[in-house]
Amino acid sequence: MKALALPTIALLALAATPQAHAQFGVKGGANFAQLQGRSGEDATYKTFYHVGVLYQWNLLGPIAIQPELQYSLQGSNLKGAFTDYQTKLHYFTVPVLAKVTVGPIFVEAGPQFGYLVSANQSGQVQITNTNGSASYGQVSQDATDQYKRADFSLAAGAGLKFGALSLGGRYVAGLNDINDAKNLTGINDPRLKNRVFQVYAAIQFGGK
Repeated sequence: MKALALPTIALLALAATPQAHAQFGVKGGANFAQLQGRSGEDATYKTFYHVGVLYQWNLLGPIAIQPELQYSLQGSNLKGAFTDYQTKLHYFTVPVLAKVTVGPIFVEAGPQFGYLVSANQSGQVQITNTNGSASYGQVSQDATDQYKRADFSLAAGAGLKFGALSLGGRYVAGLNDINDAKNLTGINDPRLKNRVFQVYAAIQFGGK
């Protein structure tokens, strides 16, 4: 959580400072998420959600910088020969986007840092692996220790702005392997990366 303290404090401080060329906002929407890289299992997109706050700092003409702080629920449905389960990953994410607005149309892109708060699995999963033979069962269990805390991504999107209301879509592609399962090999030790399509609505307040 310490990794999120500085950007969170900075975002709140900026929001509390009156500026003619800045806007504070709230946002929320749907996540269509998948964990890519699971060899031996089919990963399908699962619908989750995200909510957060944003700060749009207008630099020059149509160009702005927009940091955000979001709570984002991600994961995937995963199905294999002996497994059929859902993984939920609870993140705090901080995108820092360059944004260009022309008329009602805007495009945005930039890096995103995510911190995993918790993870859980529910369904038919592998429980143990003793002497080369796997054991499976129907469970709902905490899986936080199976995933790395940090997730680095690139985000890009576009949308429309009508006064204070913005409607947009964004694609977030994880760059690093988030799998941290211990003592697993072969198909059970994949390189997992987050893939998320987001659609959202935002309300912004302040100067234009």
